[in-house]
Amino acid sequence: MSTEIPARPENPCRPRHFKLDPCGPSAPLEGPARQSLDISHTRLLITAALFCLAFIVIGLRLLEVATFSASEWRPVHRVAATKAPAPARADILDRRGVLLATTLEVPSLFANPKQILDAKDAAHRLVRVLPDLDERDLLAKLTSEKSFVWIKRQMTPREEAQINALGIPGLQFRSEGKRVYPKGDLVAHAVGYTDTDDKGLAGVERGLDDVLRGGRDPVQLSLDVRLQYILREETQKAIAEFNAIGGMGLIMDVRTGEVLALVSLPDYDPNQPGSMTPDTGFDRATLGAYEMGSVFKIFTVAMALDAHVTTMAGGYDATNPITIGRFTIHDDHAQRRYLTVPEIFMYSSNIGAAKMALDAGGERQRAFLTKLGLTREPAFELREIATPLVPATWRPINTMTIGFGHGMSVSPLQLATAVSAVVNGGILHRATLLKRPDGEPIGGERVIQPETSVEMRKLMRLVVEHGTGKLANAPGYLVGGKTGTAEKVAGKHYAQHALLSSFIGAFPINDPRYVVLVSVDEPHGNKQSAGYATGGWIAAPAVRATIERMASVVGIPPVDEDSPEIRRTLEVNLPTPQGRKLAAN
Repeated sequence: MSTEIPARPENPCRPRHFKLDPCGPSAPLEGPARQSLDISHTRLLITAALFCLAFIVIGLRLLEVATFSASEWRPVHRVAATKAPAPARADILDRRGVLLATTLEVPSLFANPKQILDAKDAAHRLVRVLPDLDERDLLAKLTSEKSFVWIKRQMTPREEAQINALGIPGLQFRSEGKRVYPKGDLVAHAVGYTDTDDKGLAGVERGLDDVLRGGRDPVQLSLDVRLQYILREETQKAIAEFNAIGGMGLIMDVRTGEVLALVSLPDYDPNQPGSMTPDTGFDRATLGAYEMGSVFKIFTVAMALDAHVTTMAGGYDATNPITIGRFTIHDDHAQRRYLTVPEIFMYSSNIGAAKMALDAGGERQRAFLTKLGLTREPAFELREIATPLVPATWRPINTMTIGFGHGMSVSPLQLATAVSAVVNGGILHRATLLKRPDGEPIGGERVIQPETSVEMRKLMRLVVEHGTGKLANAPGYLVGGKTGTAEKVAGKHYAQHALLSSFIGAFPINDPRYVVLVSVDEPHGNKQSAGYATGGWIAAPAVRATIERMASVVGIPPVDEDSPEIRRTLEVNLPTPQGRKLAAN
């Protein structure tokens, strides 16, 4: 009997395709298997690192949120706040660094209508918080197909908090720049205002819009808010006292052309431009063009003296009115006799001024007024600038009437600029609202000889001491000037009871530093003015009060007007039949 040895059963742990025993001790993997394992390890490490980084970021964010003050926290479950950098716009300062305009960051509310759950309810609740909104218009916005609609621009912090408290999804805030004007209506027409998109719409904001947009350095104006306040208050007093419809004023440095104060009344608050009316928004000082009346005699006499058409010893017969065609020229303060040049100016004789202008001739007159910048639109930092109204044909009648301030219209700004040139030694400086570095003028053009300027100062002082401008006399400050009263043009005719009453003064007239102009629009005489509404009664007192208040501010002390030196400087010979000699002080 043969013994058969059974075959060894096949080890199930060792597949036939394995060369090594998988159930025995492990052996290193090679080839694709090893590569797959390495990749898995790498991915696991990266995933772990990302999780760690996420936990770190979340932890830091929680720490940041925990340190926020209550005023800085805006609950995301109420309103998601988005930040957008406010557009840069340069500040505006006065000449002493007082802030006139700046930009603050404020919230603006917008909505994504697609995220509004109940548009009707949302509109109703929003209007209760923001009553200036129209509920019907708001509902139309909240039901539109757009993903972005403005609800209200430039809101207050209180309004923002009230909107947050509503908890309406789909509402968000964006920070924007809001232009604010700390001095309000004090410098309204000069500084102007912007729209909600920071575009300048009036004043310097409009005239220098390109400079202010994106500007980092402040723009410093020539204005002095102290003088602005004084001039505005005195002009307002004159308007109220004589029941006028408005008025304007201007203070200019005669040596540089810098405008130190610019007033137009009534005015408006640039912080609330929506309340502005056509009347309050109209800048009478720069945009208004008026027949300025007898103040134009300054230019007529200066022209005649400078061209040697006449002299201080010359004169004209003012005995009878002048009739030319259907026009009659007469004197309001008629002396009915021959008048010397100083007397023509002192008594404001229309007859004498008309004859003097006719002697000089129309061509010379037009050329002289053009040289003074009175026949063309001036270059200025404001866009609200009037174009002068001059005759198309310069006939003899135009020459005569322009000689005493009728038949040609200019702005108060142009008038003050030209008078500054007459009194400062004869140099015309361009008017400017920008502060000159170190008070130095830029350029300048000689328009009259220095000797003519000296003679005109004497005549302007004579008006205040002995003529129609006596109420402008401010003792100790040597005011010189000229009155002007003009009937306003209504259609093709003059309105006899609608006057523009003005006085322009310079001081100290022996060495002028400043020109001060006040014009009152349609004043009415009263008991205090003896029923008169002329420049000498209405505007001259306002100029006097302004000079008395501003003199100490600008550092001009009072002087002894009776000192021999001043008397010699301002003495005027009046070769009348009585042989008088007046010291114009």
